Amino acid sequence: MTGNGPAEQGGALGPTETAFTLLVTSVVDYGIFMLDPRGHVTTWNTGAERIKGYRATDIIGQHFSVFYPPEDIAARKPHLELEAAIADGRLEDEGWRIRKDGSRFWANVVITPLFDETGALRGFGKVTRDMTERRAAEQALTERRRLFTHLVEAQELERRRIAWDVHDDSIQAMVAVGMRLELLSEQAGEPYASELSQLDVSVREAVGRLRNLTFRLQPPGMHQHGLVESLSQHLDDVVAGDWGLAQSLEHDLVKEPAPATAITIFRIVQEALLNVRKHAQARTVKVSVTVESRGLLVRVADDGTGHPAVARRLHEHFGLMEMRERAETAGGWWSLRSEPGTGTTVEFWVPDLPSGVLDEPLPGSPVSGIDTSASLRRPS
Repeated sequence: MTGNGPAEQGGALGPTETAFTLLVTSVVDYGIFMLDPRGHVTTWNTGAERIKGYRATDIIGQHFSVFYPPEDIAARKPHLELEAAIADGRLEDEGWRIRKDGSRFWANVVITPLFDETGALRGFGKVTRDMTERRAAEQALTERRRLFTHLVEAQELERRRIAWDVHDDSIQAMVAVGMRLELLSEQAGEPYASELSQLDVSVREAVGRLRNLTFRLQPPGMHQHGLVESLSQHLDDVVAGDWGLAQSLEHDLVKEPAPATAITIFRIVQEALLNVRKHAQARTVKVSVTVESRGLLVRVADDGTGHPAVARRLHEHFGLMEMRERAETAGGWWSLRSEPGTGTTVEFWVPDLPSGVLDEPLPGSPVSGIDTSASLRRPS
């Protein structure tokens, strides 16, 4: 280490000290150097030269405040950091620092006061790491999450608008047509009465399909009850109630996912269940949601016939493409396994955005003491 290192202060070094000095001197990812008790640079390593741009001959003897931007110098930040390091035994900080060429970089800094055997302050050890790339990556991730949240909100707003339009316009108009057809069928003689009655049945069936569409576009309860309760309600009302399939929901969540994450999961599960209804010929469907790798891993598995060709033709199936795009837009992944005799499993993972911990454990979670293998039921 260049400058007043241990060799100059205490004579010849032993093998261990020599190896340690060589290590510190050669490290290039960290700037490691020492300050005297007043904050002047006394040693300098290769990493410090690479990060800050100063050669040892340029910087040794200068006050370390030269690394701080003008606004920090005006606020006496360098001096206050040394005082805080002495008071607390260590100081860690992140902020802007200045290179020799005047450019700024984002640094993680650790300052440690060094005392001798008598308790006298001999100086400070300072370790600096250039975190500019990491900070840029974190900012890019934050921006991506912000855009993703806005995208999900815009999608849900558009779904609500379509659902309202269908309910208030199309459904009401068709209900009126159905009422008129029913009245005409009562007044008309044969064979017109039978034909009008059949038309009335067709209109009523169309109204039912439109009402089902509005429910799929905007299911109730997501914002009021959260992900687990919404999935449970959907499985109870639609999968078991309307479709007659046996179903179960397992989870280990102890906090509610962020709204955008919860909506994304619900939409993918909703589409996967609809595919089970349309194509699987299944009797049972199981949904699981588990915490994994700072995100949520979700599986929708059925005991249907299985269709291996479907997995090979993902780009031709709109519903499968939509599920995959939703997961990947959220920064996650999506996969499908389907084999004859073993059914189909849709599996996906999405990262969770920061959100608050719930005051109470979610129903069916291990914390609540309830068996998570049991199907969750809405409160009566």
